[in-house]
Amino acid sequence: MAEFKYEITERIAVLSENGKGWTKELNKVSWNDRPAKYDLRDWNHEEKKMGKGATLSDEEVRNLREVLNAIEL
Repeated sequence: MAEFKYEITERIAVLSENGKGWTKELNKVSWNDRPAKYDLRDWNHEEKKMGKGATLSDEEVRNLREVLNAIEL
């Protein structure tokens, strides 16, 4: 499996935390030295592990914000 690099360039929010030390976070992350994008995924920083997640461009985040603002929660 090919190695990859990442750097959390901005911590935006911890959305939830479970009892096993994992947090669901929204951050800006640079993957393989590329420009940082918004990233939503589970993290366990103590064990330096991450779960599957979604990476979004600025435009995708703007579109998501519009969708979320339009729905009734």
